[in-house]
Amino acid sequence: MNPALLDRYIAALLRYRWLVIAGATLVMLAMAAGGRFITVSNDHRILFGEDNPQLVAYDALEDTYTSSNTALIAVTPRQGTVFTRETLGVIERLTEEAWQAPYSSRVDSLTNYSHSEALGDDLIVGPLVEDAASLSDADLDRIEEIANDSIELVGRMLAEDGRVAGLAINFIPPRETHDASVVELNAYLDGMMARARAESPEIEFHITGDIVMQRAFAQATQDDLERLTPIVFFLIVAVAYLILRSISGALSMVVMILFSVGTAMGLAGWNQTVFSPVNAGVPIIVMAITVAQSVHITTMTLTAMRRGLDKMEAVAESVRVNAFPVFLASLTTVIGFLSLNASDSPPFHTLGNYVAFGVGCTFVYSMSLLPALLSILPLRVKPAAAGEVTLFDRFGEFVVARRKPLLWLTTIPTLLLLVGIFRIELNDSLPNYFGERYEFRRDSDYIIENLTGLESQEYSLASPGEGGITDPEYLRQIDAFAEWCRSQPEVTYVRVFSDTMKRLNKNMHEDDPAYYRLPEDQALATQYLLLYELSLPFGMDLNDRIDISKSSTRMSVVMRNITSNEQQVLAERARGWLEENAPGLTTEATGLSVIVSHITERNIKSMLRGTVIAMALISLVLVVVFKSLRFGLLSLIPNFIPAGMSFGLWGYLVGRVGIAASVVTVVAFGIIVDDTIHFLTKYLKIRREGRSAADAVRYAFSTVGKALGTTTAVLSAGFLVFAASGFEVSWALGILVAMTIMFAFLADFLLLPPLLMAFDRRKL
Repeated sequence: MNPALLDRYIAALLRYRWLVIAGATLVMLAMAAGGRFITVSNDHRILFGEDNPQLVAYDALEDTYTSSNTALIAVTPRQGTVFTRETLGVIERLTEEAWQAPYSSRVDSLTNYSHSEALGDDLIVGPLVEDAASLSDADLDRIEEIANDSIELVGRMLAEDGRVAGLAINFIPPRETHDASVVELNAYLDGMMARARAESPEIEFHITGDIVMQRAFAQATQDDLERLTPIVFFLIVAVAYLILRSISGALSMVVMILFSVGTAMGLAGWNQTVFSPVNAGVPIIVMAITVAQSVHITTMTLTAMRRGLDKMEAVAESVRVNAFPVFLASLTTVIGFLSLNASDSPPFHTLGNYVAFGVGCTFVYSMSLLPALLSILPLRVKPAAAGEVTLFDRFGEFVVARRKPLLWLTTIPTLLLLVGIFRIELNDSLPNYFGERYEFRRDSDYIIENLTGLESQEYSLASPGEGGITDPEYLRQIDAFAEWCRSQPEVTYVRVFSDTMKRLNKNMHEDDPAYYRLPEDQALATQYLLLYELSLPFGMDLNDRIDISKSSTRMSVVMRNITSNEQQVLAERARGWLEENAPGLTTEATGLSVIVSHITERNIKSMLRGTVIAMALISLVLVVVFKSLRFGLLSLIPNFIPAGMSFGLWGYLVGRVGIAASVVTVVAFGIIVDDTIHFLTKYLKIRREGRSAADAVRYAFSTVGKALGTTTAVLSAGFLVFAASGFEVSWALGILVAMTIMFAFLADFLLLPPLLMAFDRRKL
């Protein structure tokens, strides 16, 4: 950077400071006006890229059968089983009310289960329960016996102990008004639940499902934007004031935050950006980085004034000294966040792009608005006493004197923490993304514990051709596959077409239990199926289980409390069984649970490319800037290690990570390298004057030690606030990045200086 040109720029900036402030204000207000166009999505599919192969397979399954946008209601009497007139009556009323819900396409419950039985030569198909209030004790006993013996009900619509019953509603909301439709549906469901609880206080009601989860997505996003942002704002300002000990200095941080966040979020609004829980932290991250970047200029201004310079001279010197390192730090941070575009999950693209833009705004405002502000604010400082030794002066002396022991003291704990990485297990579960503060999570946990699992693997099993689903060999194969799935320890329920055919075969043989087996003649099986379909009530057809040409059927495998890795292993075992025992049926498992189980793995693979590119670019920048391959490579050591230490500690303390883990390294690396840049810039300044490495370390601590401490405190506080988020991706990302920042601070203070003094012994 040309010193003469920079001096002319600083002089003009301070001369026209009021014009600079006015111009920056107009730009910010024009940009911030777009904030009103920001919207929040309640669609969980926003997490997945359009070319995600698991999502493509799931969409194909839904196109073949029917889309799955469900709500599942659990009904639990406070005493006894569900087989009472009162409880069955409540389920009946809820079933009827569910049919009136907007966009409902199907309602399945214990009471409207299509029970079939023989009456002479006729097949009678009807609801299991009709007019519950009029049932006799004998009727109740009969219904209980039928339900408990039904492999199609137990584990799905009925708990094994009979104490909980289920009601499932499927919706087909229009895609063009999806978000508004979800709001409308949840309002209807809330009304249903409120009326049911008021009318039947002796019964508990819990509700979960895709539609309810999508409302929780919107709630989590809104909570993070509205609740966490003010907390971070006041926390960061408080930390900045406590460290700077200057009201005017803290006020300058407030203005910088408002301008940088307002400009970044304003652009998001003008672009009509849709936010989700994953990227709702954009304003918080921009806020923290804004203070971390601008604090260098503010701190050095106050320090220069303590040395005796007047305010204008102090501001000019601060800008002159910090212009290049702040630019370099901003550039590396922008590179780090832009690399999130390599992520397989689109919300991370939004997070990376708008944080990167916010960092760019911070640099521009730091080089224009901030110096102008500092020049007009009433900065007051206590003059430094002659020969005064600061805390960081003493710390610099300590590091120089203890350089060799520090190398060992930092190496041993680092290695111990890195071992913890091997304890980490990748796991994602959509319900578990939400904290227990959300009713959706509490209800989901209850239903998983007491009724049925919420994770499922879906299979579309193709027959030899059109109408082939009644072929006896095909039926035997899918039945054998279903029985194999039921024998797996992870599986709690299987829904398969062959169960219906076995029930029909029994019905058509006068309900003789000996005939609860598959029909042996295809023509006869086809007749059974046709008769059954013609007898089904409206809305209870088999279109969700059979394709229109009757050439394939859908099989659902339900699991409970299973990790992502266990889901993938089960899917691989299932594929292996099909390849060995029914090659013609071989297919991949799909479903929302399958997509989620792969999302972390896919994101890690995609982000590995982004991380390598970002680190390569940042490394190249450092090598070019420091004009030394040696210093460029040395600077990477204290920036690579902290992320590994954070994951190691996480492995010891938590042991499970999800999608947040895939982006932690690149996000943290782009941030923490800033401190190394500031330290090395000051270090090399003294080394190139011909002084020793030890003197350069002392100077670096003396000039930037306080600023780096402030940066670490502000960034750590900002990211730690994410721990208060109710969304797992946000709080895991926040805690991991905060841990990495703190480990990086220790590495820059305890590891980097000894490394420099050990390997930098030549004259520069």
